[in-house]
Amino acid sequence: MDITIHSTFLPHDDPEVSLAFYRDVLGFEVRNDVGQGKMRWITVGPAGQPGTSIVLHPPVADPGVTDDERRTIAEMMAKGTYAMIILATPDLDGTFERIQAGDTEIVQEPTEQPYGVRDCALRDPAGNMIRINEVRG
Repeated sequence: MDITIHSTFLPHDDPEVSLAFYRDVLGFEVRNDVGQGKMRWITVGPAGQPGTSIVLHPPVADPGVTDDERRTIAEMMAKGTYAMIILATPDLDGTFERIQAGDTEIVQEPTEQPYGVRDCALRDPAGNMIRINEVRG
């Protein structure tokens, strides 16, 4: 079997702020931007990796989501427990310095984890947890 990850979805509560973070802080390319206002789906991805994308989406756009679920989603996003993604870089310290230079919520500075990974953690503007692993080659 030959299966790859093509896209993953992360919610946003402010498309302009999320777009600026993924484009300007993380350096991702903007691949698609559809919709308007808060109802925008913005596809971004790392340069040189056209087959891997993150779709930033309005989390409550599904008409099947109830008002109670909308409140729960908003609460979880505010706490940073609704969504997460793990990225990777060969230069964790350099990447962390560039990210820290912006107005980014840092959760954990680069740390050697007891489970064998060196990583850092931060939150995007919507509260999504982002961990960045150092890839050792």
